Parts: sequence; C-alpha cells; structure tokens
Amino acid sequence: MPTLPSSSIGSPDPFARVSDSERAKLAAVDPPLAPIRWRLPAVLFVTTVASILYTAAHGYTEPDQPVRLVNGVSYAVSLLAILLTHEFAHFAFARYHRVNASLPLFIPLPVITPFGTMGAVILMKDRIKSKNALLDIGASGPLAGMLVAIPVLLYGLAHSEVHPLTHGAAHSQEGNSLIYWLMKYIAVGSIPEGWDVYLNPVAFAGWTGLFVTMLNLLPVGQLDGGHVAYALFGSRQNHYSKIIRWSLLLLVPINFVWRIAPGFQSGFSGELLSTAITASTPWLGWFLVLSLLERMSGGGHPPTEPGELSPGRRAIAIGTLLLFVLLFMPTPMMVD
Repeated sequence: MPTLPSSSIGSPDPFARVSDSERAKLAAVDPPLAPIRWRLPAVLFVTTVASILYTAAHGYTEPDQPVRLVNGVSYAVSLLAILLTHEFAHFAFARYHRVNASLPLFIPLPVITPFGTMGAVILMKDRIKSKNALLDIGASGPLAGMLVAIPVLLYGLAHSEVHPLTHGAAHSQEGNSLIYWLMKYIAVGSIPEGWDVYLNPVAFAGWTGLFVTMLNLLPVGQLDGGHVAYALFGSRQNHYSKIIRWSLLLLVPINFVWRIAPGFQSGFSGELLSTAITASTPWLGWFLVLSLLERMSGGGHPPTEPGELSPGRRAIAIGTLLLFVLLFMPTPMMVD
C-alpha cells in the first residue's frame, strides 16, 4: 500500500515501526509514483493547438483570402478530442499499474503535414512488469481513441458533400481502409464511380484519427501495437517486429508501380509521376522513423516478468491486432 502522510488519514504513519530494509522491500513491490510534471506538457499542448489551428485554417481558406484561424476550429477541436482521449487513456492505465509516466507530450508540426501535429508521446521511466499491465497500457489508447474517432467521422461524413471527381485539378486523396469504407457507406451510402466524398474539417479529423490509430497499432517496436503484440507473443515478438518493419519497404514499389501502371497505356505525364511518388513515399518515411526509434531504444522490446495474459486480456489483444488489419491503409495519402 502507498505511504500516506499522517495528516491525511488522521492517525500515525502506518510504517512508523517498519525498519529501513523492510521499507525498501515494500517500495520495490509497490513503488511510489513521482509527482506529475505539467509545465513542459502544457507548453507543448498550447503550441500544438496553435499549430493545428493554423494548419487547418491554411488548408480550408481559399487561395485569394487571408488565413483565418477560425476556419480551423472545428478540425482542431475534433482532432484534439481524439488525441487527448487516446493519450490520457494510456496515462490513466499507466498510473493505475503504478508506472511512472509523463503527461502527454504533444508534437507541433505546422504546415509540413496536413495534420498540424505528429501526435504525442508519453515517456515512461519504469519498466512495465507484467504482460497484463503491458496490454492494458498499450491497448487502452487506440481503443479509447476509436470510441471518439468513429462518431466524429460519421458526423463529419454525414455533413460532407459528394461530388464528381474534377479531372485536371490536383487534389489530395485520403487513404482507404475497411473501416473507413464501411463508415462512408453508413454515412453517405453507395458512391457512384467517378464521384467521391469531399471531406469537411470534422470528417477529415475523424479520418486522421483512423490514420493515427493505424500507425500506432503497427505491431513494431514500442508502438502501441508493439506493446500489444509483445504482451500476446512474448519475446517472439522481437523477431516478428523486424519482419513487419522491413516488409513496409515492399509497399513503396508496390504503390509506385500500381499508380504508374496506367501510363503504359495512356502515356506518362508529370501528374502521373507525382501521384506515384506521393502514394509510395509515406511508407518509406515511416520505415525510416521506425528504424531510428528502434536504434534509439536499443533493439528489442523490454522484457516483462514471467506470466501469461489473463483470458479476457488475451481476447482484447487479439481484437486490438484485428483492429489494425481493419484500419490498415495500403496507400495512406496521395495527390491525384
């Protein structure tokens, strides 16, 4: 049990007669949680809010009009609701399992990406001891985030317009997944060939939530999916992780050839080449990021103590990895 100050319980310290060696043993079993440091997370959060607002406003402002931050409010609120739910689910379960974890550290990235942020990270100083705790902490973020992302996406799609695709005009095409396809069918019904949904800011925030969750659920390294897979497979996951990480490189030539193939019949053009490049490079970038993170973390996933997942958590782990399959986008984004 944690040590409580006597003033908080109205009685003497319950560990007053415990020897120093016994105190050390108790602390090793149930270590005290460090105070929460909030200043840096708060600064990064405020900066990220500004970054998301500016990026969204820039994207939803007509070229001949001044950028107005108000244009990005609906996107920023919707996306932050998803990201905050995701990150604080991790934080809550880390505290529940008495793992010292930082508040979410958001990463602002204005204009460079269409999202305005690279998401957030939570730093954990302690090793997660049990597979049950590892599963709880790893799976809680994606599952909680999806509970917000799905209704946000459905609402946004229901209020978006369906138009014919404009030929000759460059536009960004968001990636598709089984879940995204189902959400579009539920919200707007069957879409005729040559037409598409033009996402409003709320719908794009919902899609971004699916995309971010998909990336986090990759069963690689110490991503959320890596934690879930390690809790399920143990040390074998270190081998699986390398295979999956390197297999991402296969998506680069597959996407390039798939998008450039029409040129063999109709002729090649700069637009076709641009489409092929934007469709294939995201996985190359993500492979490099994951390789860097693995090198920085020293290789394999930190081990847990002996023990297996409880039956209920095993089902959650399998379901979470199946969620990754349903969210997987072979082509995350491209410019037509």
